Amino acid sequence: MNIETLTMTTNRIRIGGHGAEHIYVLGQMANRHGLVAGATGTGKTVTLQTLAEGFSCAGVPVFLSDIKGDLSGLAQAGQLNDRIEQRNAQLGINDYQNRANPVIFWDLYGKNGHALRTTISDMGPVLLSALMELNETQTGVLHAVFRIADDQGLLLLDLKDLKAMLNWVSENAKSLQADYGSLPTQSINTIMRALLVVEEQGGDQFFGEPAMQLNDLMQIDFSGNGVISILDATQLIHQPRLYSMFLLWLLSELFEQLPEVGDLDKPKLVFFFDEAHLLFNSAPKALLEKLEQVVRLIRSKGVGIYFVTQNPLDIPDNILGQLGHRIQHALRAFTPKDQKAVKVAAQTFRQNPNIDTEQVITTLGVGEALVSVLDEKGTPGHVQHTLIAAPESRIGPLQEAERQLHLQRSPLRGKYDQLLDRQSAYEMLKQQHQAAATAPTQKTTSSRRGREPDSITTTLLKSVTRSIGSQLGRQIVRGVLGSLLGGKR
Repeated sequence: MNIETLTMTTNRIRIGGHGAEHIYVLGQMANRHGLVAGATGTGKTVTLQTLAEGFSCAGVPVFLSDIKGDLSGLAQAGQLNDRIEQRNAQLGINDYQNRANPVIFWDLYGKNGHALRTTISDMGPVLLSALMELNETQTGVLHAVFRIADDQGLLLLDLKDLKAMLNWVSENAKSLQADYGSLPTQSINTIMRALLVVEEQGGDQFFGEPAMQLNDLMQIDFSGNGVISILDATQLIHQPRLYSMFLLWLLSELFEQLPEVGDLDKPKLVFFFDEAHLLFNSAPKALLEKLEQVVRLIRSKGVGIYFVTQNPLDIPDNILGQLGHRIQHALRAFTPKDQKAVKVAAQTFRQNPNIDTEQVITTLGVGEALVSVLDEKGTPGHVQHTLIAAPESRIGPLQEAERQLHLQRSPLRGKYDQLLDRQSAYEMLKQQHQAAATAPTQKTTSSRRGREPDSITTTLLKSVTRSIGSQLGRQIVRGVLGSLLGGKR
């Protein structure tokens, strides 16, 4: 049976092969995570594209970030050429057919895809602290601000809500100290300045409503193909901290919201984390420990995570050890650090007596890789020198007109395009401030009528309590990665 038939008719996702031997990922093992590594220009992007459309054919939704814009070609049928014909002949592929994949484009900035947003409360104080590079004291203050907002029934949806909340806490720090501890003005001012930086990076567009619904990332089209969600990161990648924090937030949402499903025939979603070193280079130790827990536990939610990076040394050992599928493109050994990376990469494979793994890594051509995948029992297979199968979609980016036409035909058109600004902390604190200015007059009028009205705070709290009950049904304040930090919804 040739490799493309395995992809289309069975629960197997093709990678490539060598001669008559075909290499593929078993659907029931695809949530055991994986790694695609290799130096720049060795073929990682095409490998990612081949895997993404293989999962889509198997009925598995995919989420991936497009750093250079090349992966947008997944939405368009490719074109057969001499190189692809040669690769197909080498692998024994006889019924190759160029085709497009079902794709939805996303963009945090709302330009090259549907606007992708979340709320301040959903992001939570831990991730926000990491995003703003706060120290321990400032992080503690931010946690307190979230707790106060929760206790006061004030919704934190966008940046102006958080700014208004910080100002209110600063003005009332003395009265709040008994319940929430010291809330130093200096720390609050530092957080305010950090928020300005986040705002300049695009946070004013990212934080708000309508917030993205996870179900929109986990769709199957009418033909049974998994929809590929592509995050346009061509601009976002210039803000690496925001990029990594967004992807980590998305993982935490998946972990919190998806139910336990145990072992499935195939994943409910596959998540490709491109340029993974950006996360591991900037995230604090506590956050990395939680990420390690998520990687270990999220597979029981039916989610597979595949890290894509240049060097396997970019991935912490505790996470690298959990990646069952390994695709290693060429590495260059020009420096002592490079030589160490080659040695580490070779040692991570189950050795094949017929291959000098360490030597082959440095001589692989473009589109070639050393590959090891899990068998039916979850045992890593021997490393194999593999030719990566060519994708059937376009290799290269869409033209701007093609992208815009695709967006116009998107099933999500109009759902996320318009920013909403409903009543939340900013509006309610503003009303409270305005009401306080007229409070003496209201009190006199009330006395003449023989009764005292509810204070503005009481009225607002009643209103917000009803809003929480009917619209959110959960606590506002959340810790990142949910139950792992003891947070709750």
